[in-house]
Order: sequence, then C-alpha cells, then structure tokens
Amino acid sequence: MSVMGMLGISAVMAMATPGGAGAGGGGAEAAIGIGSVWGLIMKGGWIMLPIGLCSLVAIAIIAERVIVTKRTRVAPPGLAAAAAGARGDSRRVLDMCAGDDSPAAAVISAAVRSRGEPIERRERLVQEAGLREVGKLRQRVRLLSALPQTATMLGLLGTVFGMIRTFTVIAVSGESLGKTERLAQGIYEAWTATAAGLAVAIPVLVAYHLILSRIDAAAAVLDRVGMEWLEDRPDARPARAAAEETGPVGEGVAVAAA
Repeated sequence: MSVMGMLGISAVMAMATPGGAGAGGGGAEAAIGIGSVWGLIMKGGWIMLPIGLCSLVAIAIIAERVIVTKRTRVAPPGLAAAAAGARGDSRRVLDMCAGDDSPAAAVISAAVRSRGEPIERRERLVQEAGLREVGKLRQRVRLLSALPQTATMLGLLGTVFGMIRTFTVIAVSGESLGKTERLAQGIYEAWTATAAGLAVAIPVLVAYHLILSRIDAAAAVLDRVGMEWLEDRPDARPARAAAEETGPVGEGVAVAAA
C-alpha cells in the first residue's frame, strides 16, 4: 500500500476510534489487533495488493501530469519573449521553436509556417496544432479517471469475499455459535478492504479534477498564444504601412480592405 492509501486508512482509524474509550477501549482495540496501520492493512487480505497498485499508479500519473501542465512548461516566458523579438524573421522563430518542446512552441511554429496562407487556413492549422498539444496534455488522464472507481469496486469486492469467508467459518464451526466476538472480528476485517478502497479513491478523484482544471488553463494559454500570432498577418503589414503614409483617409481605406 502506498503513502496515499496509508494516510487515508490512518484517518479512517482516527475517526473510527471512540474518543472517550479509556482503558477499556484500548484493551478492545488491542484484542482485535488494529493497533497499527500496517496491521489493519494486513487484515484486509489479498485484495489490498491491487488497491495498493491503484494507489501507486495514481501517484505516478498525478506527479507526472502536474509537472507537464505547469504554466512555465506549457508556454515558457523565455520562448515567448525571444520569439516576439524575432517576429519579423520567420526562419529564426522556427529555429527557436524547433529547439523547444513546449506546446506553445508547436502553436507558434504552426502560425509562422502558415504565413502567406489565407487567414481561414491559418486559423485551422493553428487550431489543429493546439488540439494536438492539448491531447498530449491529456495523456493518461483517462486512466487516472478510472482509478477511483476501480479502487472502490476492489474494496467492495474484498468486503464481499471477507463476509463470505466469515460466515462460512461460523457456519462450519459449532464453537462459533452464539459468540458475537468472532462475528464482529470477521466483519471488521472484511470492511477494512472497503475503507482502503475509499481512502485511495477520494484523494485520487480530487486530484483528477484538479489536473483537468490545469489542462483547461493550459488550453486557454495556447489559445491566447495562437491568437497573438495569427494577428501577425503578412498582408496586414503593407496595409498598416500605407495607412501611416496616407493619413486618416488612407487609414480608413486600409481598414476597409482588411
């Protein structure tokens, strides 16, 4: 079981333990053997292994996606400043983008390569580049979305198996009849699996939605970058120059032509 699962089970134990149990409560706890998180995990049976695996996979995906969706990795400030300084030199801008693997570099490269194309085609090419980069940001997020449900279902499966095992032992053992201690111990061991599944599922579900919000923010940044570079239309520069030379009347004509 990973750190995430162990912390969740620790919280469950803290809530489940009566605050005013006193010495009697401590003795009852020792009697059923839940004095440690590890002991509680061991009581859950073999189903705790796949639940722990879900937790490890979730931690790996969450850490990797948090790093990938950082704003400075999506649109490095250095690249934006350098590309803006070389805006008129297409070859230089393309060389900068080729040496940078950020999503913003791919969008800028698509905008620069499409210079001279009709504006509709430029918009489509830049949009396609942005969608490809957002798709990369969403890699493994679908798997992450399935892990909370998987961990919960595994916990319930472990509980069902545990209850079946408990009642089977009681049914075949004449000595267990009338002894509620055996039944209670078996039930708490069975529900340990459900607690472990929920302890993994809840934080993973929260992290999943946080990562989705980061991806949405990254998509907004890429959209803004694309719009900024689409405004740099080669056919608009002569019009602006003519407007500056001819004054207000020429400016109106240039705007109408654009």
